[in-house]
Formats: sequence, structure tokens, C-alpha cells
Amino acid sequence: MERGKLRGWFALFLLAICFACAVESEANKKPPLKPININTASSDELQQVPGIGPVTAEKILQMRKSYGAFKSVDDLLAIKGLGKKRLEKMRKYLTVGKVAASKQPAKGPAPPAAEAEAPPS
Repeated sequence: MERGKLRGWFALFLLAICFACAVESEANKKPPLKPININTASSDELQQVPGIGPVTAEKILQMRKSYGAFKSVDDLLAIKGLGKKRLEKMRKYLTVGKVAASKQPAKGPAPPAAEAEAPPS
């Protein structure tokens, strides 16, 4: 066999091994013990969910940054490459909770009731 063909087959073999390892690692991923809040989770936390890798985690974070808090787990369907079947497999590991108060815009204090105008006499 020619050296070029041998190198090609070897490269193909290595690629197949890498792909098999990636698939096995995804299949063996231990799911989180409690659902992950997609409104507050970091990339690393999102990647604990089976079906979410680094690329999908970044897409979720970018969508949250651009459009604000998610109202439903179904909002993730707007992410390109994430379809209904995949979302259904991930759904039990995801939740939508409120954003922590420190991450919401600060509201000014309400004016004291004593400062209300008195009716004219």
C-alpha cells in the first residue's frame, strides 16, 4: 500500500476514534442532581445537562444576554440546532427561575406617604 493511502486511512481511523470517544463521553455524562436554572446558570453549569455542550451553552448565554430572561424552557427552541426532540431529552434537567435581585435593574425607593400632596382647602 502507498504511504499516502496509509496515512489517509490512519487519519480516518484516528478521526473515527475521536468521534467515538466524544459520543461515549456525552452518553456517560452524569446529569445534574437538581434542575439547572437557565436564567442564572454559567456555561459550566449548563454543560452538566446531557445534550448541552460548549457551543450550545454559549448560544444559551448569548440569547439570555441579548433578549433577557427566559420565560419558559421552550424559549430554547429559538436556538439554531436545538429541536423539539433534543429539548425533550434535556427538559427534566432544566428550569426557569427568577433572576437574582442583584442581577435585576435597581428600583429606586418609593416616595414616603407623608410627602403626598394635601387636597386644597
